[in-house]
Amino acid sequence: MATKITSKKTKQSAKKDSGTFKSKLSRFLFKALLWFLGLSIFSVVFFKFVPVPFTPLMVIRAIENKMDGKENYFSHDWEPIENISVNLQKAVIASEDGTFLTHNGFDFTAMQKAYKNNSRGRRIKGGSTISQQTAKNVFLWQGRSYLRKGLEAYFTVLIEVIWGKERIMEVYLNSIEMGNGVYGAQAATQHWYRKDAKSLTKMQAAGIAAILPNPRKYSATSSSSYINRRKDKIVRIMRHIGKIEYQKR
Repeated sequence: MATKITSKKTKQSAKKDSGTFKSKLSRFLFKALLWFLGLSIFSVVFFKFVPVPFTPLMVIRAIENKMDGKENYFSHDWEPIENISVNLQKAVIASEDGTFLTHNGFDFTAMQKAYKNNSRGRRIKGGSTISQQTAKNVFLWQGRSYLRKGLEAYFTVLIEVIWGKERIMEVYLNSIEMGNGVYGAQAATQHWYRKDAKSLTKMQAAGIAAILPNPRKYSATSSSSYINRRKDKIVRIMRHIGKIEYQKR
């Protein structure tokens, strides 16, 4: 009966190959992490000074329309925050993120409330702040995976530190979806009211803010009773916000 003998040299060679693979993998992952950190920080610094030309959501919507055989309508006009009505800035704070001016990127009270309600089967908005929404819109894809949420938190910290509140608000109001194929305050104001973003009244600004949970479903003008109630509530909250003062970075 033959006996198979494995030499010590073969075992040592296998261990060496395994160790080499792990070493190479570790070096690759370390380099990939360094590249990611470098590129992400560079992109955040870059967009602190340069208007965001398009977002991943804009590309996704264009692909969706193409696949569905629909006409691609796209309207996006960048405007500096000085040309965007303070009424709209107050309206999105009132509707989306009441503690925007004071938090450091995250509203943990809102997140906890959203988690409790969602765990009971009552779907409400996820508790994301304007900072988190901006980080997601500009740098990431849509979705609910833990990976995306982790990256969202990372980019939220970066823009809070590097951009500051005024730039976050400026990018947010210039990049979010405010209608079907309509992105940003100027395009939305032209689309819904045929005027410039700087001249929005309180009620008009509330109309745009009221549809943000689903801007492709709801209308800022000739609105449903649900949206009209949201408008009235937003205007009431706007009265208590006071003067918006951003710290310069």
